[in-house]
Amino acid sequence: MVGSALLKQALADTYGQVEDDCVMKITGASDKPQEKLRRYKTERLPTFAVTGDLLTTGIDVPQITNIVFIRRIKSRILYEQMMGRATRRCDDIGKELFRIYDAVDLYAALLPYSAMKPVVTRPHITFAQLAEELTTLPDPAHVQSVRDELRAKLQIKKRRLTGEHLDAFVVLANMTPEALVRLLKTAPAADLVAFFHDHPDVASYLDRFKTEGGRDILVSSHADALTGTDRGYGAAKKPEDYLEGFRAYLEANKNAVAALLVVTTRPRDLTRKQLRELKLTLDSAGYPESSLRTALAQVTNQDIAASIIGFIRQQALGSALVPYDQRVDRALSRVLASRQWTSPQRRWLDIIGKQLKVEVIVDRDAFAQGQFKVDGGFDRFNKVFDGQLEQVLSTLHDEVWKDVA
Repeated sequence: MVGSALLKQALADTYGQVEDDCVMKITGASDKPQEKLRRYKTERLPTFAVTGDLLTTGIDVPQITNIVFIRRIKSRILYEQMMGRATRRCDDIGKELFRIYDAVDLYAALLPYSAMKPVVTRPHITFAQLAEELTTLPDPAHVQSVRDELRAKLQIKKRRLTGEHLDAFVVLANMTPEALVRLLKTAPAADLVAFFHDHPDVASYLDRFKTEGGRDILVSSHADALTGTDRGYGAAKKPEDYLEGFRAYLEANKNAVAALLVVTTRPRDLTRKQLRELKLTLDSAGYPESSLRTALAQVTNQDIAASIIGFIRQQALGSALVPYDQRVDRALSRVLASRQWTSPQRRWLDIIGKQLKVEVIVDRDAFAQGQFKVDGGFDRFNKVFDGQLEQVLSTLHDEVWKDVA
């Protein structure tokens, strides 16, 4: 059997029936090779292309993430041309790496002669291991090699650090990923050792944050069937046990984690930075907001979209668990009814309320970002509120967390 038939048979043995065009042999001798290449590049099928001579130069399929070598070649140039089919950047699928499946040990045979060297020489070593090596390797040349590896791995990973993941990184590192890349490139080794010593959670967070992208390989379109569902809670077997573990964690750490003390005693004083740090701490402890919400929904048969602050206060203090949007609406109504506001003040209070639903905390720093910044920042809005904006924000936050009678 030829290679394409063998591959199709192996897929069928593993996944069941596969579509005829899932695997296609494409060579210079094929019937209409350019049309087949166009289909391989732009259409769902074929998913696998088997070739011996065509995918070398002049073929650009950025989605290729896997190359399988099943015959030996002696030409270094031809080898690098084949490897080059997978080195194309493809942001559409979040491509950050490609894999080589080498059945004939070609990679090892030609690596000494190849100009195409890996950027990360030890792809499976963790950030935490590399950070540890910085402090233990005595040879300056080895230290330089480690910092180069750290920088290369971070360059790959930082493209996917966006949104809340980027916020979490900045909280832990007290700098942006780009700033850390520069530090790894130019700072003395002693400064790097000090950085990872002072920010011990940075490396472990980068290891936990998975960024591996790639092309989904569809080998069959047969109908799927749900055979069962099971919700896990780490060491806990039942949602009740999980919530009890969360309650015990809060009790044990309420004085050790500063933000927890603020949440349970004076939530209106919680800062945006403290909230981000608190979420990271709880995530690391196994209590992310999403899991808490699911566990409570299973126990109470009510899916309540409370914030992490609400979950903490409910478990630690017995406070009523109220949907967060309802808390904000109620708080805004009370503040608006508390005194006579001018039309501009009422309009901006409404906007602040909408932002509060998104960010949970709207403080002075919030006015240095987004539309608040465009419209003049804190100083301008402070004038709108007659120099009392900070007091207004404090009162609004206080009203949000007042328990429902």
